[in-house]
Formats: sequence, structure tokens, C-alpha cells
Amino acid sequence: MMVRRRALLAGAVAAAVVPASARPAAAASSRDFPKVGGNLANQSYSRLSGLHRGNVRRLRAAWVNNIEGGLMAGNSQSTAVAVDGVLYIESALGNVVAVDGRTGATIWKYAQTRGAVTRRGVAIGAGKVFTCANDNWLIALDQRTGQVLWERQHNGYGNLEKVAVTYHDGMLYCGTNDGPRGAALAFDAETGDLVWHFWGTPGPGEFGNDTWEGDSWQTGGATPWMHCAIDPELRLVYWTFGNARGARSSQDGSQRGGQNLFANSIVAMDLKTGAYRWHFQSIHHDIWDMDNVMAPVLVDARVHGRMRKLVVYGSKTGMYYILDRADGSAPLGIDERPVPQEPRQKTWPTQPFPRQGGWTELMPVRQPLGTEIPGAPHRAVPNYPIGPLFTPHWDEPILTIPGHGGGADWNHQSFSHSTRLVYTGFGYVAAAHSLTEPANGLRPPGEYMTGGVVAVDPGTNRVRWKKNMPYSLAHGNGILTTAADLLFIGRPDGNLLCLDARDGRELWRWQTGAAVSSSPISYEIDGEQYIAVYAGGTSIPYGNSAQRGDHLWAFKVGGTVPPAATPPPPVIRRPVSGGPVDGSAVNNTVVLARTYDNGQVGTVESTAVNAMAPTHLRVPAGTTVTFVNPADNVNVHGATQFFEGLFDIRLKPGESFQYTFTKPGEYFFNDSHSPRPTGKIEVTPR
Repeated sequence: MMVRRRALLAGAVAAAVVPASARPAAAASSRDFPKVGGNLANQSYSRLSGLHRGNVRRLRAAWVNNIEGGLMAGNSQSTAVAVDGVLYIESALGNVVAVDGRTGATIWKYAQTRGAVTRRGVAIGAGKVFTCANDNWLIALDQRTGQVLWERQHNGYGNLEKVAVTYHDGMLYCGTNDGPRGAALAFDAETGDLVWHFWGTPGPGEFGNDTWEGDSWQTGGATPWMHCAIDPELRLVYWTFGNARGARSSQDGSQRGGQNLFANSIVAMDLKTGAYRWHFQSIHHDIWDMDNVMAPVLVDARVHGRMRKLVVYGSKTGMYYILDRADGSAPLGIDERPVPQEPRQKTWPTQPFPRQGGWTELMPVRQPLGTEIPGAPHRAVPNYPIGPLFTPHWDEPILTIPGHGGGADWNHQSFSHSTRLVYTGFGYVAAAHSLTEPANGLRPPGEYMTGGVVAVDPGTNRVRWKKNMPYSLAHGNGILTTAADLLFIGRPDGNLLCLDARDGRELWRWQTGAAVSSSPISYEIDGEQYIAVYAGGTSIPYGNSAQRGDHLWAFKVGGTVPPAATPPPPVIRRPVSGGPVDGSAVNNTVVLARTYDNGQVGTVESTAVNAMAPTHLRVPAGTTVTFVNPADNVNVHGATQFFEGLFDIRLKPGESFQYTFTKPGEYFFNDSHSPRPTGKIEVTPR
């Protein structure tokens, strides 16, 4: 059905009277963890306290189930749910598995019939398990047996496949992902019939359509690819919509003038009809793929001495936009500030900034070469022009941070009812944007991609504590907090960590054997508290260097299963574009500003990312390497070695330079003429 949108009216939505038993938005999980995010408010919090600081060091694995029989490939992004002692999880293939929470035994398995699909979580309700499949299929399974009860195909609204499904009061809520135009969808849970839809890019006659130039709304993106939050008392559902895109690139705003609603926005809608109530756009006319894609978190917090019903929203920008969830107002203040402009991009003159600032750095820092390595986590790769968040670009790459792969991206956040803090993992993944880059921007080779965990008080929007870590924790690395002030988070190196939620101090860790790209959960059986996590891994941001697996783990005090073998650690520096070439094959020579393909040096001067011939040279320690700028190049080219600062030279056409590498390691360098071409010298022991 088509939803007619209407402007927000003063006073917005009045709270309805709802029995306490029907108020899961404010309630935290107890013995179960019934949905992705724990409850309808996405608080990822457990009221269980049997596991605490006094006994967490005795936490051991109770069981591990390799749900696909030992699969070591694919992208596993699904978070388990636990209902009545049974865990339900989707594998990298999109299969659904029900597992006994006490023993780890598989109870049933549903095998996808339409091909492998990346999934992020099932919904449980009315005796059914709900999942999705390729080609826009919504599927209901019998919760006891896994047998198919119904299958419904819903074409025409975008890709209905990846986003976690949410169940509430006889209805299913699911967004679409990764397409030219997306929609938030609501279905009848008994039949699978579509009840209502809400377009991320409004069509003609709909509220917000005039924020898109011409017919650019048709390819504007704005897909709601994270699961929603629900407040049953206010009868509202909250959805976040993804970045604006276009016919050419998400970095190109030249053909889609305007604010581009509802891209980069949170929208509150009526639960039963999908009618528009209010919205807030965190980035106007996005040209950086910096959508705030977190699943919204609903909290009740005291602001300026008054209890407020809030929604916490924000992710990639490294800032929280804390809003009144009834009317979308900003009780802590959000200001529209002027930002740099690029008329060719049709940039919007202002962007919203919370008055309290961000919880991470918003501009790369230039740190001198040869100083501490790796140095500041927001350190700039040399030779790139840098700018603060919202610096526009055209044909010259501009390096900014947190980057479209950084900030808090798509990991699940947590709100603790005990500490009253909101927690998120985050990443530092600086990005260089320009219209010379494909897709959504260049993550410069050689940059360190790290991250950490931050705790923020939603009543003040101030950081309470922050802990940097060696890995990005922004891609599915969700957080669980508990009533005993424990915080659990999994990392790409396979370690599941327990931190003190009060200050970030590490209390415990466990090696799961594969990268963790999902949220830990907690549940209780016969008075014993369990922690569970799915260790499967995904390609972002570390590619295939992040170990894959299919390991569903459960832990309790006194468990007897040993940890997994430690996998190779992920490669935290962005790799160069080519494979290794032995120095002996090319006379230990690197040709600047030329590509290298099948052993052949390119004949044309180039500023492509792979314009070092070869990009990856492997030599033994003690080797002298020659860097050459061919005589038929037009420009002066250079080789700036970072971050050790071994050399930083400029060569006119026809000139060369030699350097002897004496110490094993890997040494990145890029071109001072254009920083995009990047190479690496891998020095092996003699």
C-alpha cells in the first residue's frame, strides 16, 4: 500500500496506554535473548548477573558447534538469538540452524534453496522463525522443526535479503539493502502479506521528493539496511536509511542537487501504517558514503534534570545525534554549521554538529615520518591533501577520517541499565574521496586500520571512557553489556573479550578460532548464565586475511572445552593492489608511475593506484633497490617511504635512486606527484 507522508506537527505523538507486559522497548533481556539487539530498543543488554567480576576469569567454553561442518569461507554477519534455551543462527550460506543452548547439539537445520546469501539475523515470534533468501523471498519456519510454513516473494522494493528481521505484535519489519532505491517494509507475520512500505527516496507527490534534483530519486539509494527499533508505547518504529548514491557513484553529487531525503536519515513512522511522523538527517547531500547506519538504540535518560525518552543515532561520522524519540527534537543541541563548498558537487551549505562534539577524531593528523610507529590512530598517509569531516572533493583525492569504513559503521551498540552508558566499537579507516575513484572512495594502501571501544553518557553526549585497540571494531563487532557491569565484544583476530563496563579494563579473553563479526549474547538455563557468540568472519575491512569459520560458541563458569588454535592475525595495513614479485625477476627495480601486468611494465605514465611497477617487490635483507622515473614520463615523480621515513625523494624524468634495505619488514611508499600509486618492499631475512 502507498503511504502518504505528512509533515511533523507540533506535539508529535502522544504516548498510548500499553500494559507493562507489552513494553519491551524499555525492558531488557532476562533469561532469553529473543531478538537481534536483545530487545525492541536494540539495547543489547542482559539483566543476568550470575557472571560477574569475581568469577569471569573462570569462564570457559561449554560447547562449540561448527554449524556448517567446518566451513572456512564466506561472510558470516548473523547474530544469534536465544529463546527458551534454544539458539537460532544463520550461517555464511544463509542456512538457519537451531541449537540446544545447554549441549550445543543441532536440533534442526533449514537449508536455503535459492543460493547462498549474507544474513544478519532471524526473528522469532508466534511459534515461527523468520528469515530471507535471494530474489526477495521472506520465509517463515516452524520454530520447533524448521519446516517451511510459508514463503512469499516481494519484488519492487529493493533487495530483501540481508537485513535482520524484527518481529513485534503479529508483524514483521525488514529493510532492503544495496540497491538503487530501497524501502522499509512491514508484513503480516501470519501470512507474509505486505502491510505497508516507506520509500527511502520519496517519489513524486511524496514528502521529501523535492529534495532530489529531477528524477535522481530513482537511483538515490537510501536503503534501510540495518534493523529498526520499536517503541510500543509511542507506537513508533525507527529506521535509519543509508547513503545517497547516484547513477555514477556515491561520491558524485553533481546530478542530484538538494538535501536528498531520506538518505542519511533516521525516520520515525507509525507502527501499524508506516505513516511519517518525523525525521532527522545527519548528513545533507552526502558525497562521502558516510551514512549513519547503526540500528537505533532507544534509552530513557535524564537530560538537564528531566527524564527524557531518547533515541541514540549516529555511527560513521563518529558523533551521536541524541534525539527525543517522540518528536525528533534535540534536547542537548545540534547546530547547523557552515562547511566547505564545492559548487560542482552541489554541496549543501551546512551540516549538523552535536554541540558536545564527536567521540572520535574528525580530521587526520600529520605526524612526521620517522616518529613513533604506527603513531596516532588517525595518522594521515603522506602526500594526500587532508581535511576535516565534510571536506568536499572533485578530481583530487582528499583524505578524511573516520572514513566510510570507520566510525561505528554497522556494529551493534549497547545501552547498560546499570552504568547508564551507551557503548560502541569503532574503527579508524581513513578514506580519500574524489571522482577519480570507483564506487565509494579509496582506502589508501599502507594505512593502519585500527579502532577501539567508547562509552558515552546519553544524558550529556559526553565520552565517559575510550579504549583504543589494534583492530577496527566497526563491522558487525557488536557489544553486549550485563547487569554485573561486564562488556563483551569479539574482534577480527578471533578473540572474544570481556571488559569492565565501568572503565574498559580487560578482564578476560578467549580465542574462538575465527574473526567475530557478530554480537555476543547472554541467556540462562537452569539458573546458569551462558555467553554465546558466532565466530565466522567477514571481508570488511581486512579482506581474506580475516580468518573465516562457522563456530558457534557458548561459555559458562566451569566449562571444559578448550580454546581454538590461534589463527593468523588479520593484516591491519591496507594492502597494495598487486601480489609479490621477486626482486630477481625485475633486477630489483621499481618503475614509478607505470603499471605492471603479467611481468610487463606499462608504456604509459599513470597515476592509478597500481602505478608502481611492481607494486609489491620481495627482496632479501641487504638488497639494494633502484627506483626509476622513466625518461619518457612528463612529470617529476617521487617515492615517500612511510612511516619509517627511510627516504623521501623526487626524480625528474630519466633519474633514478637506490636504497639498501637492511632490516626485514614491510616498507610502504607512495608517489609525491599523486599519492594514489603505492608500492611495498617486502624484506625477508637472509
